[in-house]
Amino acid sequence: MSATAGERRFVLVSGLSGAGKASILRTLEDLGYETVDNPPLPLVEQLVARGERYLAIGVDARSQGFRAEAVLATLDRLRRNAGLRLELVYATADRRTLLHRYSESRRRHPLAPDGRVVEGIAAEESLTAALREAADLLVDTSELPTAELRRLIGQRFGPDGPAGSRGGLVVSLISFAYPRGLPPDADLVFDTRFLRNPHYDPRLRDRSGFDPEVGAHIEADPDYATFYRALTDLLGLVLPRFVQEGKKYATIAIGCTGGRHRSVHVAERIAEHLTAEGWQVIRTHRELGRQGAAPDIAQPDDSMPRLAASASVRAQEA
Repeated sequence: MSATAGERRFVLVSGLSGAGKASILRTLEDLGYETVDNPPLPLVEQLVARGERYLAIGVDARSQGFRAEAVLATLDRLRRNAGLRLELVYATADRRTLLHRYSESRRRHPLAPDGRVVEGIAAEESLTAALREAADLLVDTSELPTAELRRLIGQRFGPDGPAGSRGGLVVSLISFAYPRGLPPDADLVFDTRFLRNPHYDPRLRDRSGFDPEVGAHIEADPDYATFYRALTDLLGLVLPRFVQEGKKYATIAIGCTGGRHRSVHVAERIAEHLTAEGWQVIRTHRELGRQGAAPDIAQPDDSMPRLAASASVRAQEA
């Protein structure tokens, strides 16, 4: 679980109703965390004081006594405990996606039980804005398949998750297809559509950027080496400055036409480079995830403690 000797890990999960908070808590429970969803806010510190090594708690606008300012004050007090590693995760999605999910589930929004869902979404965005701003990890599930969400959480909080990173910054690399839209909240976006496209080689078309022959085809482009060197040099300049600004999470999006070949290969190469430089990296291949072609998330090892989940209360996901 990447906790140092004697260190305890506490993950507070919040966000918009229907954005995937329940899925995040389920994934954390599968990784060995004791999970508690929506306890009264005054109980959060009491639950942490019980001393569980791995604990995840969900709080949102439905929680009794919820106020974003009160949640942040609670986190500030808990962060004074030097033996507790605390992270705030915020789940979000765009309004169109949330409306579609509520339409499919036929559920009422908790903040608009007798009104329009869009009004409830707007109210919740306002109520939780301060938590979104303070989040250590912002997860936008608008275009994120459930398998990719589980992978992201597993990489961040699982057995191979970050035990520490340069300046505490975690770098999220996302490959994507331009026709499907840019990943929300990307800090940096790079376009690889000028590189040689394996799609036009019948032998390579159905493979992915993980395939060595696909990678060799892309790297044979006469401009690839110059592009790769310029990109790594730029990241070598920018990422330390992000740390100086106090950023804890940086999203780098790398796109191509189909999100299957060039963007995947370049993202993997950049991930290898950044990892060798000491950065903590999370990889997400958006389009491959939709096709079920991305690698599975790491599962907990046998030495990781399995905590009881009897206190886990999960809300049905919209």
